[in-house]
Amino acid sequence: MEQQMAKIRKGRKFDQVIEGARKVFLRDGFEGASVDDIAREAGVSKATLYSYFPDKRLLFMAIATGECQRQADEAVEFIYAEEKPVAQVLRYAARVIIDYLRSDLGRQTYRLCVAESDRFPELGRQFYASGPQLVRARLVEYLKTAVARGELQIEDYDLAADQFSELCKVEIHNCLVCGVIHEVSDESRQRIIDGAVEMFLARYGTKG
Repeated sequence: MEQQMAKIRKGRKFDQVIEGARKVFLRDGFEGASVDDIAREAGVSKATLYSYFPDKRLLFMAIATGECQRQADEAVEFIYAEEKPVAQVLRYAARVIIDYLRSDLGRQTYRLCVAESDRFPELGRQFYASGPQLVRARLVEYLKTAVARGELQIEDYDLAADQFSELCKVEIHNCLVCGVIHEVSDESRQRIIDGAVEMFLARYGTKG
Protein backbone atom coordinates (compact mmCIF):
# COMPACT_ATOMS: atom_id res chain seq x y z
CA MET A 1 0.00 0.00 0.00
CA GLU A 2 1.29 3.45 -0.88
CA GLN A 3 2.42 5.61 2.00
CA GLN A 4 1.08 9.15 1.91
CA MET A 5 3.31 12.20 2.04
CA ALA A 6 2.40 14.89 4.53
CA LYS A 7 0.71 17.91 3.00
CA ILE A 8 2.22 21.34 2.46
CA ARG A 9 0.50 24.19 4.30
CA LYS A 10 0.91 27.80 3.26
CA GLY A 11 1.15 30.74 5.63
CA ARG A 12 2.43 34.28 6.05
CA LYS A 13 6.11 33.29 5.93
CA PHE A 14 5.78 30.64 3.24
CA ASP A 15 7.62 32.61 0.54
CA GLN A 16 10.32 33.44 3.08
CA VAL A 17 10.85 29.74 3.77
CA ILE A 18 10.94 28.93 0.05
CA GLU A 19 13.59 31.57 -0.68
CA GLY A 20 15.76 30.50 2.25
CA ALA A 21 15.46 26.83 1.32
CA ARG A 22 16.28 27.59 -2.30
CA LYS A 23 19.57 29.22 -1.32
CA VAL A 24 20.55 26.37 1.00
CA PHE A 25 19.56 23.52 -1.33
CA LEU A 26 21.32 25.08 -4.31
CA ARG A 27 24.41 25.61 -2.16
CA ASP A 28 24.50 22.37 -0.14
CA GLY A 29 22.28 19.89 -1.99
CA PHE A 30 19.55 17.70 -0.51
CA GLU A 31 21.74 15.59 1.76
CA GLY A 32 23.96 18.48 2.85
CA ALA A 33 21.14 20.87 3.70
CA SER A 34 20.00 20.75 7.31
CA VAL A 35 16.67 21.99 8.62
CA ASP A 36 18.59 24.22 11.04
CA ASP A 37 20.46 25.87 8.16
CA ILE A 38 17.27 26.37 6.15
CA ALA A 39 15.41 27.89 9.09
CA ARG A 40 18.35 30.20 9.82
CA GLU A 41 18.64 31.31 6.19
CA ALA A 42 14.87 31.89 5.99
CA GLY A 43 14.79 33.79 9.28
CA VAL A 44 12.11 31.56 10.80
CA SER A 45 11.93 29.04 13.61
CA LYS A 46 12.12 25.30 12.96
CA ALA A 47 8.56 25.06 14.23
CA THR A 48 7.39 27.50 11.56
CA LEU A 49 9.31 25.65 8.86
CA TYR A 50 7.85 22.30 9.88
CA SER A 51 4.36 23.78 10.01
CA TYR A 52 4.65 24.51 6.28
CA PHE A 53 6.75 21.52 5.22
CA PRO A 54 6.52 18.53 7.59
CA ASP A 55 9.09 16.63 5.50
CA LYS A 56 12.37 17.89 4.03
CA ARG A 57 11.68 15.95 0.85
CA LEU A 58 8.54 18.00 0.24
CA LEU A 59 10.50 21.21 0.66
CA PHE A 60 13.22 20.04 -1.72
CA MET A 61 10.65 19.07 -4.35
CA ALA A 62 8.98 22.46 -4.01
CA ILE A 63 12.33 24.08 -4.81
CA ALA A 64 13.03 21.68 -7.70
CA THR A 65 9.63 22.23 -9.31
CA GLY A 66 9.98 25.97 -8.82
CA GLU A 67 13.30 25.92 -10.68
CA CYS A 68 11.71 23.97 -13.53
CA GLN A 69 8.87 26.49 -13.69
CA ARG A 70 11.33 29.39 -13.72
CA GLN A 71 13.37 27.86 -16.53
CA ALA A 72 10.24 27.08 -18.54
CA ASP A 73 9.02 30.67 -18.16
CA GLU A 74 12.42 32.04 -19.21
CA ALA A 75 12.36 29.76 -22.25
CA VAL A 76 8.96 31.08 -23.29
CA GLU A 77 10.22 34.66 -23.01
CA PHE A 78 13.23 33.81 -25.17
CA ILE A 79 11.25 31.95 -27.80
CA TYR A 80 8.48 34.48 -28.27
CA ALA A 81 10.39 37.72 -27.69
CA GLU A 82 10.90 37.80 -31.45
CA GLU A 83 10.58 35.29 -34.27
CA LYS A 84 13.77 33.24 -34.32
CA PRO A 85 14.95 30.48 -36.70
CA VAL A 86 13.90 27.04 -35.54
CA ALA A 87 17.51 25.83 -35.22
CA GLN A 88 18.31 28.71 -32.86
CA VAL A 89 15.31 27.93 -30.66
CA LEU A 90 16.14 24.21 -30.56
CA ARG A 91 19.74 24.96 -29.58
CA TYR A 92 18.50 27.14 -26.76
CA ALA A 93 16.08 24.44 -25.58
CA ALA A 94 18.84 21.83 -25.71
CA ARG A 95 21.12 24.01 -23.59
CA VAL A 96 18.38 24.45 -20.98
CA ILE A 97 17.72 20.70 -20.82
CA ILE A 98 21.40 19.73 -20.63
CA ASP A 99 22.30 22.40 -18.08
CA TYR A 100 19.54 21.16 -15.80
CA LEU A 101 20.66 17.56 -16.22
CA ARG A 102 24.25 18.42 -15.32
CA SER A 103 23.27 20.63 -12.37
CA ASP A 104 23.48 19.30 -8.80
CA LEU A 105 19.80 20.09 -8.33
CA GLY A 106 18.79 18.11 -11.41
CA ARG A 107 20.80 15.03 -10.42
CA GLN A 108 19.66 15.06 -6.82
CA THR A 109 16.03 15.49 -7.79
CA TYR A 110 16.18 12.47 -10.09
CA ARG A 111 17.92 10.34 -7.47
CA LEU A 112 15.42 11.33 -4.78
CA CYS A 113 12.44 10.50 -6.99
CA VAL A 114 13.90 7.08 -7.81
CA ALA A 115 14.93 6.32 -4.23
CA GLU A 116 11.53 7.20 -2.80
CA SER A 117 9.35 5.91 -5.65
CA ASP A 118 8.21 2.79 -3.77
CA ARG A 119 7.47 4.45 -0.43
CA PHE A 120 6.24 7.80 -1.74
CA PRO A 121 5.22 7.50 -5.41
CA GLU A 122 3.31 10.76 -5.15
CA LEU A 123 6.64 12.56 -4.78
CA GLY A 124 7.74 11.53 -8.26
CA ARG A 125 4.33 12.18 -9.79
CA GLN A 126 4.26 15.66 -8.30
CA PHE A 127 7.68 16.52 -9.68
CA TYR A 128 6.95 15.03 -13.10
CA ALA A 129 3.76 17.08 -13.46
CA SER A 130 5.44 20.32 -12.42
CA GLY A 131 8.81 19.68 -14.08
CA PRO A 132 9.37 17.38 -17.09
CA GLN A 133 5.71 17.39 -18.13
CA LEU A 134 5.63 21.18 -18.07
CA VAL A 135 8.79 21.42 -20.16
CA ARG A 136 7.33 18.91 -22.61
CA ALA A 137 4.12 20.94 -22.91
CA ARG A 138 6.06 24.13 -23.63
CA LEU A 139 8.14 22.33 -26.27
CA VAL A 140 5.02 20.92 -27.93
CA GLU A 141 3.54 24.41 -27.98
CA TYR A 142 6.59 25.74 -29.79
CA LEU A 143 6.73 22.84 -32.25
CA LYS A 144 3.14 23.56 -33.28
CA THR A 145 4.09 27.18 -33.91
CA ALA A 146 7.08 26.12 -36.03
CA VAL A 147 4.90 23.75 -38.06
CA ALA A 148 2.35 26.51 -38.64
CA ARG A 149 5.16 28.69 -40.02
CA GLY A 150 6.25 25.89 -42.36
CA GLU A 151 9.61 25.32 -40.60
CA LEU A 152 8.88 21.78 -39.41
CA GLN A 153 6.73 18.84 -40.51
CA ILE A 154 5.37 16.93 -37.50
CA GLU A 155 2.33 14.71 -37.04
CA ASP A 156 2.89 13.39 -33.50
CA TYR A 157 3.94 16.39 -31.42
CA ASP A 158 4.26 14.55 -28.12
CA LEU A 159 6.53 11.95 -29.68
CA ALA A 160 8.67 14.59 -31.36
CA ALA A 161 9.06 16.56 -28.11
CA ASP A 162 10.06 13.41 -26.23
CA GLN A 163 12.51 12.44 -28.94
CA PHE A 164 14.21 15.81 -28.78
CA SER A 165 14.52 15.63 -24.99
CA GLU A 166 16.04 12.16 -25.21
CA LEU A 167 18.53 13.29 -27.84
CA CYS A 168 19.74 15.87 -25.32
CA LYS A 169 20.40 13.15 -22.71
CA VAL A 170 22.68 10.87 -24.70
CA GLU A 171 26.01 10.02 -23.07
CA ILE A 172 25.40 12.13 -19.99
CA HIS A 173 22.14 11.38 -18.14
CA ASN A 174 22.79 7.81 -17.02
CA CYS A 175 26.46 8.50 -16.35
CA LEU A 176 25.63 11.52 -14.18
CA VAL A 177 22.91 9.95 -12.05
CA CYS A 178 24.94 6.75 -11.60
CA GLY A 179 28.02 8.71 -10.58
CA VAL A 180 30.12 7.46 -13.49
CA ILE A 181 30.94 11.07 -14.31
CA HIS A 182 30.55 14.13 -12.11
CA GLU A 183 30.55 16.93 -14.64
CA VAL A 184 29.94 17.62 -18.31
CA SER A 185 32.41 19.84 -20.13
CA ASP A 186 31.27 22.71 -22.30
CA GLU A 187 32.78 20.89 -25.27
CA SER A 188 30.71 17.77 -24.61
CA ARG A 189 27.60 19.86 -24.10
CA GLN A 190 28.09 21.59 -27.44
CA ARG A 191 28.68 18.29 -29.23
CA ILE A 192 25.44 16.88 -27.83
CA ILE A 193 23.52 20.05 -28.72
CA ASP A 194 24.81 19.98 -32.30
CA GLY A 195 23.95 16.31 -32.70
CA ALA A 196 20.48 16.66 -31.18
CA VAL A 197 19.49 19.63 -33.34
CA GLU A 198 20.95 18.18 -36.54
CA MET A 199 19.24 14.82 -36.06
CA PHE A 200 15.90 16.40 -35.11
CA LEU A 201 15.94 18.69 -38.14
CA ALA A 202 16.96 15.80 -40.39
CA ARG A 203 13.78 14.01 -39.29
CA TYR A 204 11.31 16.88 -38.97
CA GLY A 205 12.78 19.81 -40.90
CA THR A 206 11.22 21.01 -44.14
CA LYS A 207 13.16 20.98 -47.39
CA GLY A 208 13.43 24.28 -49.05
